[in-house]
Amino acid sequence: MDLNLLRALDALLQENSVTRAAERLGTSPAAASRTLARLRRAVGDPLLVRAGQGMVPTPRALELRDEVSALLRGCDNVLRPGAGFDAVHLQRTFTVQATDLLLTGLAGTLTDRIHAEAPHVDVVFLPEAIEGGPALRQGLVDVELGVLGHLDPEIRTRQLTEMPLVGIARSGHSLFDGRITARRFAAADHIGISRLGKRLGPIDNALAERGLRRRISVVVPSHTSAMMLARTTDLVALTLDGWLSDTISALGLRTFPVPLDLAPLELGMAWHPRNSTDPGHRWFRDHLAAAVLAPFGTEPAPGDGGS
Repeated sequence: MDLNLLRALDALLQENSVTRAAERLGTSPAAASRTLARLRRAVGDPLLVRAGQGMVPTPRALELRDEVSALLRGCDNVLRPGAGFDAVHLQRTFTVQATDLLLTGLAGTLTDRIHAEAPHVDVVFLPEAIEGGPALRQGLVDVELGVLGHLDPEIRTRQLTEMPLVGIARSGHSLFDGRITARRFAAADHIGISRLGKRLGPIDNALAERGLRRRISVVVPSHTSAMMLARTTDLVALTLDGWLSDTISALGLRTFPVPLDLAPLELGMAWHPRNSTDPGHRWFRDHLAAAVLAPFGTEPAPGDGGS
């Protein structure tokens, strides 16, 4: 029995009238009458019989009425997108690939947000060691967060915000004794941040356009280690503007605008389309986006707007 026939049976049993059932179904009385005849043959019972000017249900129809109505509600719950989702009952672990700088700033906020609604949801953060590989496609990662690149063609993305780069150094650094020009910035000893040990990047290209060159005295694999190193030396590092402000102050560090024309970093999230319409995954993505934007006092628009 197809679902449309089941809906017609429900309407007929609820209305006890071919005419009213037809109105409910958006069809003609003649079509509803033909459907009733088909249902009678299928069930082996007249279902509705004439009683004066109206119709009354048979005992078999009375047995079926509540059962059919409940069955339809169950079908609607199955077929309605995201129907029946309740975060409080969600038991799941989500895996996020992100830099240490991002996860340090959002992990606490994200945990508070999701546990307020879903106490049985856990989050695993992975480093960018598998960046550029098919981790999303293979299901090893639920969401990639950061500056997106080298993604498989089917991957869905959502831009979250733009963050300018700023310099960071200990509060007593001599750079803060005067105006920080491109020449003074280049003359300082710098900390390079690269998982792969790369020494040069957009900063060096911008300096080269001015005929300047900086010395990268040490290269470390993470922003966290760069900040810890900067707090006890005269080395200068880079970080994201407005990110981890309290931590930076607590470490005795200060930020300053980089005196170069640099494009801000575009931060976004990426996921595989297999998860696009999954209500639990969509719920998690929305909370992840909100945690990224929380330090800036903004909330993401409802929905993920993924492309």
